[in-house]
Amino acid sequence: MSNPFLRTAVFLIAIAAAGVAQAQDAGAKTRMILAASWQPAFCETNQRKPECRTQTKDRFDATNFSLHGLWSMRKDYCGVSGNLRTADKDGDWHKLPEVELSPVTRAALEKIMPGTQSGLERHEWIKHGSCTKMSADDYFVTSVRLIDELNASAVRDLFAASIGKALTAEVVKAAFDKSFGPGAGDRVKMSCRRASGGDRLISELTIGLSENATSDDEASLRDLIQGAGRTSFGCDEGVVDAAGF
Repeated sequence: MSNPFLRTAVFLIAIAAAGVAQAQDAGAKTRMILAASWQPAFCETNQRKPECRTQTKDRFDATNFSLHGLWSMRKDYCGVSGNLRTADKDGDWHKLPEVELSPVTRAALEKIMPGTQSGLERHEWIKHGSCTKMSADDYFVTSVRLIDELNASAVRDLFAASIGKALTAEVVKAAFDKSFGPGAGDRVKMSCRRASGGDRLISELTIGLSENATSDDEASLRDLIQGAGRTSFGCDEGVVDAAGF
């Protein structure tokens, strides 16, 4: 590029584009978190839980992400009595009130959230769903829809194809960018845990979302991620665990 005026114009355009991107990032804030578990890794250290005792390599959660929860940032137990809070924190979630869901929602939730066998949906509704101003059915319909979009993406394909192998932060972030747009991987945090054999296993992805997650039932996971703020990625490398102990 020999023309100095052209070089200057290209340089100024690049600066302007970077400025727009920075402005967009500055205005983006994470208001909600979608927590997606890799259930085999969770079960490695929770083998006595009902959902872990019954897990098989053929079950849906052996090769797909499971729903942990949909959380409001810095808010929990909204309007919940002290007695219910105490009961929730005691950990026997079957003692909590049953969540009123339609049969269709219940069936979808039991597939995508194996923790329902331990009453996880009761805990999630009391601690997190109570802060969303949604009905329980709408809250879990939205949660299931977002996890379904994650499981229909290149991120899930990457994990399913990498069972027993290690994945780096860069590879996981690239899969998010491919599925949900440039910079999507910068809105994700990866958590790992040590197995008894010493391997560091990828246990969960917490995905930042914009405030529209609970107010727009047509907002795609891509748009919700793009409207969130950036975060540090956390665990830089871990193994994708296989079902079974």
